[in-house]
Amino acid sequence: MKQFSRILSYPITVLFYFCFGLILLVFHPLQWVSFNLFGYQGHKKVVDCFNWFIIRSLHILGTTFKVTRTKDIPQGVPLIIISNHQSLWDISPLSWFLRRNHPKFVSKQELGKGIPSVSYNLNHGGSVLIDRKNPRQALTEMVKFAKYLVKFNRSGVIFPEGTRSKTGKLRPFHRTGLLTLFKKAPDAYILPVTINNSWRLQRYGMFPMPLGICLKLHFHPVVKISDHDPDLLIDLVEKTIKSKVDS
Repeated sequence: MKQFSRILSYPITVLFYFCFGLILLVFHPLQWVSFNLFGYQGHKKVVDCFNWFIIRSLHILGTTFKVTRTKDIPQGVPLIIISNHQSLWDISPLSWFLRRNHPKFVSKQELGKGIPSVSYNLNHGGSVLIDRKNPRQALTEMVKFAKYLVKFNRSGVIFPEGTRSKTGKLRPFHRTGLLTLFKKAPDAYILPVTINNSWRLQRYGMFPMPLGICLKLHFHPVVKISDHDPDLLIDLVEKTIKSKVDS
C-alpha cells in the first residue's frame, strides 16, 4: 500500500505544482492592482484569498489540517507569534488561520526577489526581510518591525529556530531577534504555536510530495511580554512549543 501511494504521488504532485504555480502567477498582478488602487486593506483581502487557494491546492495531495485553539486569541493588540518551523508549507496555514490578526513575517532577504506573489507580498504587505549574514541590518529591521506592530496593532511571525527542521525535532531558539522584539514592544502579547507534520510534506525534498498528510497547528494561550523577564520568557515559550511537538 505504501509503495502504491508513493507511485501515485508522482502524477498527483505534478498536478499540485501546476495548480500551485498557476496560483502564484494569477495572484501576483491581483496583488499589484489591489495594493495600488485600494491600499493596505484591499491588498490584505487579496492575500487572504491567495493563502486560501494555496491551502485548497494542498488538498489535491490529500493534505488535511487540524487546528487546536486552547483559548481565544486577542485582536486589536500587537501580537508576536512564535512558532517552530518545519517547511515552507507552514506559511499559508499560519496566514489563513490567523488572518484576523494580520500576520506579517520575519523572512530571509532572498525570498524578497523573484518569486511571483510571495516576493510582492513580503515587500508590500508589512513583513520584514533580513540579511542573516549582516547582524546590524537584521537588528535595524527588527526594531522597525517591532515599531510597526505596535503602531498598527498587527502580528509578527518569527521562527526562532533560524532554519527549518527536516525531521520535526525542535531546534534550539536563537534569542537576539526575540529579545529585540520584546524590548521594543513590551506591551505586546506572545502567541506560541506548535506545528506538526509539515516536514513530512518535504520528506523526499520538493518532489514527490507525500499523500494524505495531516498538518497540525496548536495555538497555545497568549502571554503578555511585560509580565515576564525576557530571557525566562523565551525559555517558557520554547518549553510550551516543545510540549506539543509530536515525538
